[in-house]
Amino acid sequence: MKLIKLISNLGYGSRKQVTAWFRQGLVTDAEGEVLYADDQLGIHAEHAAIRFDGEPLDPPAGMVLMMYKPLGVTCSRKDPGRVIYDLLPPRFSLRNPALSTVGRLDRDTSGLLLLTDDGGLLHRIISPKAEIAKVYEAELANDLSGDEATLFAAGTLMLESETTPLAPAQLQVLGPRKARLVLTEGRYHQVRRMFAAVGNHVESLQRVAVGGLDLGELQPGQWRLLEAQDVQRLFMQAASVD
Repeated sequence: MKLIKLISNLGYGSRKQVTAWFRQGLVTDAEGEVLYADDQLGIHAEHAAIRFDGEPLDPPAGMVLMMYKPLGVTCSRKDPGRVIYDLLPPRFSLRNPALSTVGRLDRDTSGLLLLTDDGGLLHRIISPKAEIAKVYEAELANDLSGDEATLFAAGTLMLESETTPLAPAQLQVLGPRKARLVLTEGRYHQVRRMFAAVGNHVESLQRVAVGGLDLGELQPGQWRLLEAQDVQRLFMQAASVD
């Protein structure tokens, strides 16, 4: 692949813009030697050695990142309000292949959100066969009745307008009106609808973990790139709430 195509695909600019930057000598190797638009990746320079304006390039295709999605932000590219891509470098929205969310969190749900430009990995994570655990913490409008854990674990709960019961889910009581819930599927507004089905209402909701990966030290609005070992942790079973 020519370096001009590589850098354009990473979202740094159009081919015309990137061509101009090559001519200005902004693309170099790690030693500061100027690289050229027609140079070939892997022949004239390896990805890790390329610098743009003195900084290492973003990761190649296959990039995965996690974000602490704050409240009030939409998992969308087109929305009149604030969207998750506003929290990332603008060039991330221009990558080819495109950077997409792995599932969604609604505007009123905060917590761990994954994004990747690897379509195969995305589908592997969201596939029902993967049964990757997703852990939520919910603040409720009313006191728990005490039988929610048994009902959610039974695998018989039906949500309104659906024809198949939910997979068994684990619930841990954290307080009179607070619970942690572990799901292995991701139906539309599932946590909110589960509590609605037992006569309660979710006041606030946060996703705290996916598989073996949690928010760690991230604060709302922050994000970090994931390493290979982080991605492997996604496929580890989340800790049981028992």
